[in-house]
Amino acid sequence: MGDAVKRILVVDDEAKIVEVVKSYLEGGGYLVSEAYDGKQALEMFERVRPSLIILDLMLPDITGEEICRRIREKSAVPIIMLTAKVEEKDILKGLDIGADDYVTKPFSPRQLVARVGALLRRVSGDHMPLSDTVSFNNGDLVVDCSSYEVKKAGKVLNLTPTEFKILLALAKHPAKVFTREELINVIGSEDIDVYDRTIDSHIKNLRQKIETDSKNPVYILTVHGFGYRFGGE
Repeated sequence: MGDAVKRILVVDDEAKIVEVVKSYLEGGGYLVSEAYDGKQALEMFERVRPSLIILDLMLPDITGEEICRRIREKSAVPIIMLTAKVEEKDILKGLDIGADDYVTKPFSPRQLVARVGALLRRVSGDHMPLSDTVSFNNGDLVVDCSSYEVKKAGKVLNLTPTEFKILLALAKHPAKVFTREELINVIGSEDIDVYDRTIDSHIKNLRQKIETDSKNPVYILTVHGFGYRFGGE
């Protein structure tokens, strides 16, 4: 996360919620800016350039979804949605327009601060040490970041460099949903023939190697309409 103090922009039309969240975030060592409607949120975003945004979806003037869209046109700043909507299709819609995480109301302010910290660590890429061996699901899948070796149930897998890059990116950023375009960037290929369907093909091959049942994956999960995320624990 680095030594610099992170500034968080909290957007909610309920002053009490903003006050409580601000208090907990400041207690966690963050600087906080607040906005109470969509217009204010966009102005504050331009002015303070926050490290992360906590965004209520139900605002009086501009919807949270629309704010998220507008910010995503110019910035990859992490966004946590605050939502009373708990239906999966609403959550996926929020993730689809670029939110990184969501918290449903009513929520624990302490849990929200923990989510903020986890998301900032994830974005900075220090969630998983690069020079370490990390195991998932009680040792079922083991990734050795220094030797580029992957084991499934104790057996060394023969992954291509591209497959390893994709797996490492997903495992380093648990819960982050990667679009196909982001995974193309992960591969680092300038080959114009790398398209969305190419990524799907790599994912299919990777699943056949690391999943016990590739048709019911537990490690590489599909987020329909958006991309893929890591599901190992």
